[in-house]
Amino acid sequence: MRNIFSLCALAALAAVFATGCTGPETKLGRGMSNIIEPVRMGEMRRSIEQRAIFDRESAPLATGFVHGLNKTLARTGMGIYEIITFPIPPYKAIGTNYVVPGRPYPDNYKPRLLDDSLYATDTALGFSGGDVLPIVPGSRFHIFDN
Repeated sequence: MRNIFSLCALAALAAVFATGCTGPETKLGRGMSNIIEPVRMGEMRRSIEQRAIFDRESAPLATGFVHGLNKTLARTGMGIYEIITFPIPPYKAIGTNYVVPGRPYPDNYKPRLLDDSLYATDTALGFSGGDVLPIVPGSRFHIFDN
């Protein structure tokens, strides 16, 4: 029994070193992002918005809700599949003919990066777009607040 466990562990380690980590890492991250879709509700919001704008049906909210629910469940299922099979190739996104890869957002909302020195491009100049001294209460002065 110990020999079989050692052999399986050695085979798994060899598979990890043989395949590299970029593909499995991307697949696992995409799966984790897809599995939280019922909490984020991006597909639901986008589907309701698109049905209300383009379809002109008598009940765009209801049909958008059903379409969004279908796409949310499909994206969650794809996330579960990608998490389970992340060490196994192929590493490209699956089901792209029905659900677009990446996080969906409604067209009226475009997310921005956090206002943090990690993402700031002008830190070499000595200032960035975040709080001047966030530790001190009441220091809410922003240099580049849009």
